[in-house]
Amino acid sequence: MIILTLRTDKPQAEIGLYEDEKQLAYYKWQAHRQLAETIHKKLLQLLNKPAPHQNLSGVVGNRITERQVFGAGSSKEWGDIEGIVVFKGPGSFTGLRIGLTVANALVYSYKIPIVARGGSRWIETGIKNLLAGQNDKIALPEYGAPANITKPRK
Repeated sequence: MIILTLRTDKPQAEIGLYEDEKQLAYYKWQAHRQLAETIHKKLLQLLNKPAPHQNLSGVVGNRITERQVFGAGSSKEWGDIEGIVVFKGPGSFTGLRIGLTVANALVYSYKIPIVARGGSRWIETGIKNLLAGQNDKIALPEYGAPANITKPRK
C-alpha cells in the first residue's frame, strides 16, 4: 500500500511517502507562513523526482529553507496513493487547517482511506491502522485548546 504522510502543525512542515512501513521519501521544509503556497509543490516533488538521496535544499540569504531527509522522490503519481496518514494535532490552527484540508481533498478526490493521529509515533500508529483497514473517512483537527473567537466590533 502506498501511503502519503503529512504534518503541518508547526513552522517546519513534513511530508513522506511509504510503501507499507518502508519509507520511500521524506521532506521537511520551513513552510511557516508560506505553507499554503508551498505544500502542493512539495507534494509534487515528493512524488515525481526520481533520484534517491538527492539533496533539494534551497537557500534564501544564509538560511536553509528546505531539507531532504531521505530520498528525492519516488516516481509515483497521485493515483498511486492508496491511503493518507495525517498529524491531527495539537498544534497551529492555520497549519493544521491547511494540512487537513489538503489531505481530506485528496481522500475525497481519489476515494482512499485516511487516518488522523497525534503523538510522537503518529506515523507508525497511522500506518499500522491503515494497513489494518481503519478509515476515519474525514480527518478532524485537535487544536489542544478551545477556539478563541473574538466578538465582532460594532
